Amino acid sequence: MRVLITDGDNRATLAIARSLGRRGHYVVVGERQKPALAQTSRYCAARVVYPDPVRDSTGFVDGVANAVREHSIDVLIPVADVTTILVTRHRRRFECAIPFADAAVVERAADKIDVIQTAGRLGLAVPRSVVIESHSAAVPPLPFPFPVVVKPSRSRIETSAGWISTGVSYAMDPDALQRDLKRRPAHEFPVMLQERIVGPGVGVFALYRGGGPVALFSHRRVRERPPWGGVSVLSESTPLDPVARDYATRLLDEIGWQGPAMVEFKRDERDGLPKLMEINGRFWGSLQLAIDAGVDFPSLLIDQTEPPAPPPTYRVGIRNRWLWGDADALALTLFARSWPAAPRQRAKALFRFAQFWGRDLYYENPKRDDIRPWLFETARWLSQFRPTRKGRGGAEETAQDAAQSIQSVRRVER
Repeated sequence: MRVLITDGDNRATLAIARSLGRRGHYVVVGERQKPALAQTSRYCAARVVYPDPVRDSTGFVDGVANAVREHSIDVLIPVADVTTILVTRHRRRFECAIPFADAAVVERAADKIDVIQTAGRLGLAVPRSVVIESHSAAVPPLPFPFPVVVKPSRSRIETSAGWISTGVSYAMDPDALQRDLKRRPAHEFPVMLQERIVGPGVGVFALYRGGGPVALFSHRRVRERPPWGGVSVLSESTPLDPVARDYATRLLDEIGWQGPAMVEFKRDERDGLPKLMEINGRFWGSLQLAIDAGVDFPSLLIDQTEPPAPPPTYRVGIRNRWLWGDADALALTLFARSWPAAPRQRAKALFRFAQFWGRDLYYENPKRDDIRPWLFETARWLSQFRPTRKGRGGAEETAQDAAQSIQSVRRVER
């Protein structure tokens, strides 16, 4: 089977390319420039360059449609938020299978307000929330205490200038909330204000086909980049939480989901219930962990066997490490000025980072049968360290510069 995967610099794309390439599929990887991470894999048979989907949606769709014809593609797999919306929205332009939900369902899943309201109607546990409809709307009295979470309805918003990323923030008091809302541009509204849920994250990773789940998986984040909350750099497979599983499947059933999805929760330390955070209707950054643990989501996605085989089981306790992401997290712990860590925290971070081997520990890179992505990623990571400028404070100052660069410039993958 001939497969085209978008977003070649995404870690999930590399995992998909390896999974399908090992099974003998002809894998084409696309990105806005080359080479990209997944394009360096031995399992990438051909590279495609297309216009930036964030800035030129029309050009992206045209470029992918041309690539589908040129390479006689059978299956098209979008990976990032924007490309998934564009591919499903323009499904008829592509002369191949797209094993994802219709565009209306994909865009509904991306609407955080609609997801929370739908979950509430289903009786699922959700954070208490208030919706602010417009930039000029007054903030009503809140039925929950500060600090509050300020969350735009969508992570990516389409404007006349292209797709714009939004951000989630915290307001510590009413004045801070008013300042936050005033700073936000009009296109970010409606905005949802939520009570802050304190507790560990719980994720249910699903693949739907034919109206039901063909695979389910769960993991916990052991370490993240940035350390105070972000993308996982060390994660571990865990048993499925029965309540979170029930909530996730009921919600995905309700919206008519098809394809991969990650349903995120936080386990509320007050009552122990997983409270719904959002749906990410795409493959996730730590996909390689699920594959190493025994759930080959990419192969299951393009497998059209009917009826589907029983959901696969997986090994619990398997760990996946993204080494250079983990190094970023360490640099932030040691040197980030905006998040100063105590000496004891820094010592613990160094000790844990230095644990390079362990039972059931797997690395995204390097893989024994596919070394080039590791070399590519290593060269890219090292390039962020600029030589010390004259008059600066030596190696530590250079590391501080790198930490600030990681924090402020590098975009977090989820």
